[in-house]
Amino acid sequence: MILTVTLNPSVDISYKLNGTLNLDDVNRVSEINKTAGGKGLNVSRVLKQLKNEVKATGFLGGHLGEFIAEELSVRDIRHDFVRIKQDTRNCISILHEGMQTEILEKGPMINSGEAVQFLNQFAIQLKEIDVVTLSGSLPAGLRGDFYNQLITIARKFRIPVLLDTKEDLLEKAIRHTTKPFLIKPNAKEVAGLFHKDFQNQEDILANLQSEYFSQIPWVVVTLGADGAIIKCKEKFYKAEIPLVEAINPVGSGDAVLAGFASAFHKGMKDEEAIRYSLAMGVSNAMEEQTGCVQLSDISDLMERIRITSVK
Repeated sequence: MILTVTLNPSVDISYKLNGTLNLDDVNRVSEINKTAGGKGLNVSRVLKQLKNEVKATGFLGGHLGEFIAEELSVRDIRHDFVRIKQDTRNCISILHEGMQTEILEKGPMINSGEAVQFLNQFAIQLKEIDVVTLSGSLPAGLRGDFYNQLITIARKFRIPVLLDTKEDLLEKAIRHTTKPFLIKPNAKEVAGLFHKDFQNQEDILANLQSEYFSQIPWVVVTLGADGAIIKCKEKFYKAEIPLVEAINPVGSGDAVLAGFASAFHKGMKDEEAIRYSLAMGVSNAMEEQTGCVQLSDISDLMERIRITSVK
């Protein structure tokens, strides 16, 4: 089973306006969509579509937390969240004139008792888990090394951890003595780790070969429509993805992470795992709904992904 961790989930609300966004005035919404949001929950949905046995965990609070739990149940996704005193957050997207304006709530404050409860519950859950994914930001109240604690616990069970988080938390994780099995930064996040401004893919490749990443088996640097640069153990690859009509690229990185979790769980070989995982990101971009892939497209997309071995 694959365990997805989303510590700061949200109810994602999308408002679609027919015309302009009028400031300091009334705006009437033509379409409304509400869904269980958060990077880890996107991973959960894709894994479920890929026919993986998956369980979602994290923190949930209040009526919004109940909404998320109900949404997961409707999709037949197993879940076991720690219930907290404060409410889960809303994240609002306003779609107007081809643009997207976002209003993101800070989220709940996690108290020390809730944090300890999660750590204990996480350790118990790992008894039936083969792969763990950690996605997104940390809610207020958690220590900055909270992901490090989870990775250390998973290491005791010899369970690989796939990490996708923002730059400061990523840096803490890769500087820690216990490393994640895979990290999935984008080009900007990798550059930030080195306090540099990368000019091209060669700059990225050169820095992936530093000692900084030597103890992390997989480093997947996503480049959007340009594909990815991948460190796989001692090998390095460039992957080019096919040009497609992107309808909604939001969540494509989460789909890629789900692809790798599924690939490792199924025991795929390295290059097959890369093709399979990047195909998930492309498929997600072709769908309107975030965290959604079309299984019928995957084989064709995998064949169209070009992988080059580089030094």
